[in-house]
Amino acid sequence: MEHIPKYLMSPVVAMLLCFSCYCTIAVAGDGPDEVEINSLAQLYEPVYFDHSMHEEVTESNCAVCHHHTLGTQIDDENCLRCHAESGATDEVSCQGCHSSKRFEAEYLNKIDADNTLFHRDKVGLKAAYHIRCMNCHAEMGVANGCQDCHARTDSGDKFFHAGNYAPPESDRPTGGGH
Repeated sequence: MEHIPKYLMSPVVAMLLCFSCYCTIAVAGDGPDEVEINSLAQLYEPVYFDHSMHEEVTESNCAVCHHHTLGTQIDDENCLRCHAESGATDEVSCQGCHSSKRFEAEYLNKIDADNTLFHRDKVGLKAAYHIRCMNCHAEMGVANGCQDCHARTDSGDKFFHAGNYAPPESDRPTGGGH
């Protein structure tokens, strides 16, 4: 990906949650220009993912983020272990393969009950976004910290004991923390 100019990268790419809310994207350019990602609205301001900019940065190569595009074979090594003969894909959204409830009882019971499911090592939806986005951001040398994309709300500051809810300096431990 060294051919992508750094000035085109936006810190907003840190999460690709955008595709968890939208239908399958058929062709580059058919997707939304911008997507609001607000699955953690109780703690963070929405992230506005600039999909059209990322299409431009990747030269409309959807597989850079999506592992594949509609009507093509999956090219991710982990998927190909079992899906090499699956044929052309009809799903491109992240949530089509990555569960948003990866660690909830219903999902865990499902994979435990069926020993033919080989997706025990497949990451959940949030991990898929973070792995894809953060690795690319690190490679491109662009903003990659949590709050570069996820500004906390007042409720988030309260939950994390930060901002106006941080303990006073006098109450903070000295000598390096833990």
